[in-house]
Amino acid sequence: MTAHPLKLDHLVIAARTLEEGAQFVALQFGVETAPGGAHPLMRTHNRLLNLWGGAYLEVIAVDTAASRQQAPRARLFALDDPAMQQRLADGPQLVHWVARVDRPKSLARWREQYPERIAPVVAMSRAGNSWSLTVPDDGAFPAWQGAGQGVLPSLIQWDTPQHPSGALPETGIVLRSLTGYHPNADVIAEQLAWLGAAHLMRVEATAGAPALVAVFELPDGSALTLGESAESEEGARRAQEDVQQAANKRRRAKSRKPDDDAPATEPELPLSADNSD
Repeated sequence: MTAHPLKLDHLVIAARTLEEGAQFVALQFGVETAPGGAHPLMRTHNRLLNLWGGAYLEVIAVDTAASRQQAPRARLFALDDPAMQQRLADGPQLVHWVARVDRPKSLARWREQYPERIAPVVAMSRAGNSWSLTVPDDGAFPAWQGAGQGVLPSLIQWDTPQHPSGALPETGIVLRSLTGYHPNADVIAEQLAWLGAAHLMRVEATAGAPALVAVFELPDGSALTLGESAESEEGARRAQEDVQQAANKRRRAKSRKPDDDAPATEPELPLSADNSD
């Protein structure tokens, strides 16, 4: 396990087109995404939505206007995979998540030390930002012992001083829980623990297809669930109840009189917080 616990950097929603993905997010969250930019190396482009606590939601799609390359590499996040394209034909999907490796730890050096554990590191840039991201050569999702399918995170290290979330409009949207469902849940949990990311996501076994389920708290206190799996319905219901209880607690705190001597209440930090020493 790494001595430097990772942080949740962003969640990934993939779509057939960027417009379709942006419309999906606006409909679900009631907030418009902000412009991101193009990734020339990957021939993709994105839009972004800020989340509480220094994370964000990325909407990504194939950039059909990107310049053709003589020997283009496979696009990231399995966007060239026919199975993914068929999946996205049903609409935008929560397909992946990305964990942040902060300095002084070097992502590139870490990969050199453990190439069997960590996918190749690719230098990328967009709209004045530059970063390193783990992307398998075939563009598939990262995996360990054959298990991944979007449930294990890609790793990112930013080269620019300011994290992109710091430049995005505030939304008041909080990620309350992230759960990964996978038939080989024990393998997923083992790799997350080794990475130092076990605190960022719950892992549950499923008899169905691998899936991510994220529960968000919206500014009005309501809960929104993205993603689904064969076993996720009951878990999502419990998470939504937890969100509602937390929102009610804050409303009661705000309704107290000034002389109640109670401190102001802020949203409790979600799983995406760095809560490990």
